[in-house]
Amino acid sequence: MKIAIVNDMPMAIEALRRALAFEPAHEVVWVASNGQEAVQRCAELTPDLILMDLIMPVMDGVEATRRIMAETPCAIVIVTVDRQQNVHRVFEAMGHGALDVVDTPAIGGGNAKEAAAPLLRKIFNIGWLVGQSGSRVRAEPKPLRTMVQRQSLVAIGSSAGGPAALEILLKGLPANFPAAIVLVQHVDQVFAQGMAEWLSSASGLTVRLAREGEPPQPGTVLLAGTNHHIRLLKNGTLAYTAEPVNEIYRPSIDVFFESVASYWNGDAVGVLLTGMGRDGAQGLKLMRQQGYLTIAQDQNSCAVYGMPKAAAAIDAAVEICPLDRIAPRLLEIFAQ
Repeated sequence: MKIAIVNDMPMAIEALRRALAFEPAHEVVWVASNGQEAVQRCAELTPDLILMDLIMPVMDGVEATRRIMAETPCAIVIVTVDRQQNVHRVFEAMGHGALDVVDTPAIGGGNAKEAAAPLLRKIFNIGWLVGQSGSRVRAEPKPLRTMVQRQSLVAIGSSAGGPAALEILLKGLPANFPAAIVLVQHVDQVFAQGMAEWLSSASGLTVRLAREGEPPQPGTVLLAGTNHHIRLLKNGTLAYTAEPVNEIYRPSIDVFFESVASYWNGDAVGVLLTGMGRDGAQGLKLMRQQGYLTIAQDQNSCAVYGMPKAAAAIDAAVEICPLDRIAPRLLEIFAQ
């Protein structure tokens, strides 16, 4: 994979070079010391992946991510030394299309290969997602269920660009929204708590991490909060599980949507937002086949039109909506 590094700290650049050297297939094609230079270099030679720092002179990593994704889009991973201090910037960059975030590998002392492993694993996952292909599924869905007075659930999946999309969607819902909401966002466990706090602050709704054994209930938005998958059990409660181990993203949107299709005993709507790859498309298809309303974000409002595109390709979405129309649509549905 052809990789670019954007960082103004020589020690961080050296740490990234050393980490990448453990995988001979990776090649550093250029290094930029600030966001403005990165935008220019990316236009001249667009890499497969950019490892983007957040705090830099001239132009920071958030603005550089926005510019690159608008002008010469490619995969971007945010690399930060202090994730706790930069949590808001991390999710702002992901809102502009950055795919993931990882700590800068430690340099000196300890096991260098072990320190490089989290970064190399994310690069492997991104390479797999960029190159993967999927089969098309054709199956006749059941007629849409008629909404009645019973338990209601909105199941939402998102990835690259998801934090900003979730902020917009949740801001459009009132505190007394009558349906339970469960979010599955592709984000590492170490960032999940920060994301829940950020979404609570940004949206005005109560957002927290989902707990093992609790049922989804109106009044609180639950976010999948570990590197295991989250699924709905037959008794209506949520559980974290390591299986299936072959799912490239943890938590997997497909795993959660499939469990809703199998076990939810009320009304439900599945929503698939911006993201790279195909996660969520098959699960959304299963929800549609069970007669649930399914919504995919449209291309123009997506930061990365990957997962919703995959859903549209297999006819998994009953409706394809601009992002700013999804919250009003949910209010229409559950006000009936």
